[in-house]
Amino acid sequence: MKQQRESQCTQKTISLLSPLGKIQVSGCENGVHTIRILMDVAPAERSGAGPMGCCVVNDSPGETSPELQRCVQWLRAYFSEPRTAGTLPLPAFHHPALRGDAFTSRVLHTLLREVKLGETVSYKRLAEMAGNPKAVRAVGGAMRRNPVPLLIPCHRVISSSGHSGPYMGGKGDHLKQWLLTHENFCPMGNMWGSGMT
Repeated sequence: MKQQRESQCTQKTISLLSPLGKIQVSGCENGVHTIRILMDVAPAERSGAGPMGCCVVNDSPGETSPELQRCVQWLRAYFSEPRTAGTLPLPAFHHPALRGDAFTSRVLHTLLREVKLGETVSYKRLAEMAGNPKAVRAVGGAMRRNPVPLLIPCHRVISSSGHSGPYMGGKGDHLKQWLLTHENFCPMGNMWGSGMT
């Protein structure tokens, strides 16, 4: 019955232009399914005339669900002034990886609940927080399977040595650095040029 309900989901996708490049948010009336960061241009390569926040570029046909609208509102706030995003409600999630008591779901929900803006956590510490101190590699796997990056902040998980560690399979390491810098050094918002490369 549960699988049948998921297969009947009518997903819509909204494309956003952000300082990271194009972002695609997909979801249905029950919640957000996925967020995909399409790396078209590195943040350091964006011209000063680029977008200073996050704006809708291409809506899907028809009305979007309140959950997708809530996600867009949260992303706009995050890119404009990260601290204001913390005061907004997150959209509901509707992805199988975020339901149930599987380790991946537990790790991602622990990360969302416990690691706030401007904070980081090591893979090892996150494994401990999720109830399995020996599952450091599994935590890395959970980060790779995170269907909603930015909302569930896998960019805040770093190695015990203090290095940022891989992001998006190693292809988005520069984005991870940018996000961490944006959260720590953007108290007034609209300071895209201050990010690390």
